[in-house]
Amino acid sequence: MSESSNDIVSKLLEAGIHFGQRRSSWNPKMKPYIWGVRNGLHIIDIRETVKGLLRAKAYIRQTVASGKDVVFVGTKRQAQSAIQKYAGEAGMPWVTERWLGGTLTNFATIRSRLNRLNELERLVESGEIDTYSKKMTSQLMREKAKITRNLDGIRNMNKLPGAMVVIDANNETNALREATSLRIPTIGLVDTDGDPQLVDLPIPGNDDSLRSIEVVIADLMGAVSQGLQDRRAKADAETKKVEDEARDAAAQEDNRQRSTRAAFKSDEEAPATDTVAVAPEKISPANDADKS
Repeated sequence: MSESSNDIVSKLLEAGIHFGQRRSSWNPKMKPYIWGVRNGLHIIDIRETVKGLLRAKAYIRQTVASGKDVVFVGTKRQAQSAIQKYAGEAGMPWVTERWLGGTLTNFATIRSRLNRLNELERLVESGEIDTYSKKMTSQLMREKAKITRNLDGIRNMNKLPGAMVVIDANNETNALREATSLRIPTIGLVDTDGDPQLVDLPIPGNDDSLRSIEVVIADLMGAVSQGLQDRRAKADAETKKVEDEARDAAAQEDNRQRSTRAAFKSDEEAPATDTVAVAPEKISPANDADKS
């Protein structure tokens, strides 16, 4: 393995990501990802974890570079703080409260609720809310708090995401169902009691440990950052291409106008070439002397 891979392995092992659930609660579908059993606990094969993580990072980078965002979903308590912190810093959408049905499949309705949140925030910021009765003000503030709690993480998601990352696939089946119906690729941290077939790219690992979740989220965010850099580089290259083409077109137009002006000037300065008619010379009558 490369040095970077060794660093990843060390961080993952220190976080205890290889500790699975009790043997009695395992999902047989996770068998390919399990190394063995110790003290009644399944031990996850760290090599499979690294493989899944690297595949996920490659896909996330590619997705973000293409101009699409990745939504991070983790409504279990252990995942909330890490997702809010890292996804928020990267500017990616996130959901850490209850997944609202239709968040993706009925996106227009969700956008209308977010527009309502913007309206309520304007009322508060402008002070206009103070003109309402106490009862109405209380109702509006409760409405604002509820929308903020449920939708604040996706308020800047103006279009459907290019991929979804979930922590604990078993716990996020509603979100995964919507993503699957819309053919949005899914990535998930899956423990030994989970179903790896719920996601397109499983990352086998402990999905209950705060430390293991944070290590995985932080590493995936590294791929997001790389994708954003690629996106900006692509945008800069396209901007430069447009500017160069505009500059070349302007230069060609300038040369054309110069040529046109030069041609007009040449015509104006050319000497006149009018033809002067020469009258035929008259022959004088011969002198009488000449006749004699």
